[in-house]
Amino acid sequence: MTMLKTSLALAAALALASTPFAAQAQDDAAVDAAATEETAADTRVFSPVNFNVEEDRENILLLDLSNGERVAIRLKPDWAPNHVERIKTLTRQGFYDGVIFHRVIDGFMAQTGDPTGTGTGGSQLPDIAEEFHGMPHVRGTVSMARAGSPDSANSQFFIVFYPRFNLDQNYTNFGRVIANMPAVDAIQRGEPPANPTRIVQASIAADNKPVPAMTAPRVQDEDISASDLNAPLGN
Repeated sequence: MTMLKTSLALAAALALASTPFAAQAQDDAAVDAAATEETAADTRVFSPVNFNVEEDRENILLLDLSNGERVAIRLKPDWAPNHVERIKTLTRQGFYDGVIFHRVIDGFMAQTGDPTGTGTGGSQLPDIAEEFHGMPHVRGTVSMARAGSPDSANSQFFIVFYPRFNLDQNYTNFGRVIANMPAVDAIQRGEPPANPTRIVQASIAADNKPVPAMTAPRVQDEDISASDLNAPLGN
């Protein structure tokens, strides 16, 4: 009987002693699983940027600017599918036509996409959840602007003049300028600029919209009096 009680006591003691180790093992397994999932997310493979303006024209955004230049931007749905879809939707609605570059910082970026020109406006569509990824913000990167929340992107976007790696994993990079970056460099600086550059027309290359006719701004005529009309020639 004594031996039986001892055996039962030892079994109970062993069970109690093993409980913390079992719990610790479960915690470790959960941590390992989370780390594995995070590692898998960080090792996604993204396709390189295609700089051929004649290929995959459904994913090329064309910006006809008021400086007389056309800029081509490669959209990358495999990097940020929801952001690319938003840009395409608004472009085909004509949302960006006539919108200015309202915030242009020398050595940093040119921002547009706000119809109010103040930096506080957007579209009537709902905001988009972030699609951060590992592709860097190099020269010519086109990325979505947002407010304080990572999920507050709507219609505004910016083009960086120089690499800005501190933006990586904080702003959704959805494309790259593939033709006529010098035209982006020529966008008027200011917050807002005194004479802002505007998007005359935004279009998707597959829609084959021609470059719009550029008209010079109308110059206000000076007041002309009857005396001016009756004055002798040469005066």
